[in-house]
Amino acid sequence: MGAVNGAQAAERVPKQDRSRATRQRLLEAAVACLAEHGWAGSTVSVVAERAGVSRGAAQHHFPTREDLFTAAVEYVAEERSTALRALFPEGAGDRRAVVSALVDLFTGPLFRAALHLWVAASNEAHLHSRVTELEGRVGRETHRIAVELLRADESRPGVRETVQGFLDMARGLGLANLLTDDAGRRDRVVAQWAAILDTTLD
Repeated sequence: MGAVNGAQAAERVPKQDRSRATRQRLLEAAVACLAEHGWAGSTVSVVAERAGVSRGAAQHHFPTREDLFTAAVEYVAEERSTALRALFPEGAGDRRAVVSALVDLFTGPLFRAALHLWVAASNEAHLHSRVTELEGRVGRETHRIAVELLRADESRPGVRETVQGFLDMARGLGLANLLTDDAGRRDRVVAQWAAILDTTLD
C-alpha cells in the first residue's frame, strides 16, 4: 500500500510541474500575441497554438479570454519587477542607471501588450473593472520599486509627486516609441530626468 501511495505522489509532482509549465507558456504566449496582434487578433485559440497546447488545456487554466490576458499582463509585470530589482541587488548608486532601467519598462512588449488591453477595456465594459484593478496593482508596485531604487524619501514635500511625474514621463516615452524608434531623444530625456532627480531627491 505504501509503495502505491509513493508512486501516486511521485506521479503528482511531475504532473504539477507540467501544469505550472503549461500555465507559464500560455501566459508568455498571451503577452506576445497581445503585443503583436492587439486585442482583436488575440484569441484563446491563437495563444494556445503559439504555446503548443490544446484549446481545452488553455481553457482548463483560464476559463475565459479575459482571465487569460489579464493574468498574462500581471504575470509578466511581476517577472519584470523581479528582474528590475535583480539589476541592483546591492541598491543603486547611479540614478541615471535606475532611470534608464525604469524607462525600459515602458518600451518593451509588456507595455505594448498592456496598452492593447487598456484600449480594449476602454471600449468593453466587462473588461474595464478588471483592467482598472490590474493597472492599479501594477502601478503601485512600479511606484514602490522606483521609490526604493531612487532612494526617495516620500516624507519630504513634493518627492512623491516628483517620482510619479517621472513615471508618467516614462510612460509617455513608451507611447512615443510605439510609432518610431525614439532612442536618441529618449537618452537625452533620461539624462535630464536623472539630473532633476539628483537635485530634487538629495
